[in-house]
Amino acid sequence: MTSVPGPSSSGSSSLPPGGYVHREPGPLRRALPWLVLAAILLGLGYLGSILVESLQDKQKSFSIYFVERGWVRFLLFLLAATGLLAFTSFLGQRLGMARTGRRISYWAVLGTQLTHLFLMLVVLVAIYPLVYVLIAAFDPRNSLFAFPDFENPNILYRSGLLPNLQVLSYENFRKLFEGFTVPLWQLVLAVLGGAAGAALLLMKGVSKLSGRPEGLRTPMRWAGWLLLGALALIVVFMTPAQFTGQTNESKFVLSVRNTLLVSGITGLMAIILSTTAGYAMARLRFAGRFQTLLFFIFIQMFPVFLALVAVYKMLTDLGLANTFTGLILAYSGGAIAFNTWIFKGYVESLPESLEEAAMVDGATRWQTFLRVVLPLSGGMMVFIFLNQFIGTYAEFILANVLLTGVEQWTVGVMLRSFTTGQFSTKWGVFAAAATLGALPIIALFYAFQNFFVGGAVAGGVKE
Repeated sequence: MTSVPGPSSSGSSSLPPGGYVHREPGPLRRALPWLVLAAILLGLGYLGSILVESLQDKQKSFSIYFVERGWVRFLLFLLAATGLLAFTSFLGQRLGMARTGRRISYWAVLGTQLTHLFLMLVVLVAIYPLVYVLIAAFDPRNSLFAFPDFENPNILYRSGLLPNLQVLSYENFRKLFEGFTVPLWQLVLAVLGGAAGAALLLMKGVSKLSGRPEGLRTPMRWAGWLLLGALALIVVFMTPAQFTGQTNESKFVLSVRNTLLVSGITGLMAIILSTTAGYAMARLRFAGRFQTLLFFIFIQMFPVFLALVAVYKMLTDLGLANTFTGLILAYSGGAIAFNTWIFKGYVESLPESLEEAAMVDGATRWQTFLRVVLPLSGGMMVFIFLNQFIGTYAEFILANVLLTGVEQWTVGVMLRSFTTGQFSTKWGVFAAAATLGALPIIALFYAFQNFFVGGAVAGGVKE
């Protein structure tokens, strides 16, 4: 009779189900994050000391106000803010424990408060340049420099962080609309579009407050279509003859119209090309399919400016140089690869049984694409349009090469013209034009931000 050997204490049978044994991290591993943080702080302190020494050795600029030992005051401010947060964290911990009856870690509360302080400082640093440009747009002195007011007792005005609000005016914006004539029919469309936009915002606010958006979906849809239709008619039928000003800045609104026209048609072309190509790559099996996908990935590695000579030569031979048609074709060709991959991934996440059921009922592959796939891809098509629209709205390199003449310029080329003069740079007009030029992108992104974020996720996830 043979005996079966039992499990050894050192064998694999002693492992728990799944074969994983949890081990507590050692002292070095627990201390590693703190060591990295200490190294970063020491490095920043060293760089700061070098910067202070270099500033002390150089002549101070007349436009910069130096605060003696200002970095010490800033550190004292951070220390005072940290102390205040430590006190409020202690109060919050005690109140939370009294209300919930559970133990709350004081260090967790303090860490959250310090994280909020750090994020507020980061947001302040990120927002300040935008505020600076906005203020420069209203400054008629045509300068980006906020010269300090050394006689002002307020350190913010004395250092130049805040401008002199008494000199601000609409002079720079007035130059952008100089000689601009608006026919009556465009004025009526603008009023209708503005009313539709206001009604749309009002209905969205009411639907959020009431929590029942079902009853307002139809009016919101009609208001949205009215707004888009009015804007499209104004953009398409606006002509250069409406701009009678003699300067480049007086034709800035025309450059906005040109950009909206080019970017809008390019977005529609991107939808047409990428949806058909993406569906073919996802559902059809044909020779060269895999190689085409690899080619799409390959061409994404090269920047656009490498093809400038080839694109310019091709469009010149076709007679499309200095035309919106040539620029739209150049933009649309560059949009195929990325958008095709995005739409291919989205189609592959849809169940094939829906298309098979339609084809069993007698639908062709083209009818299945039009009546089954596209109605389910509304959010993805909006994402493709927004992605292409935003990408081409402020594009400069191709537009600068292909377009000549102020009446053909887009926003990027027009903004560049304000900063080309060595002694006549129009910084105030540039800031005003940049502010107005950013409004369409802000409005478009705010209106369709859910589609933009959701489309980026849907295109890269398979269920």
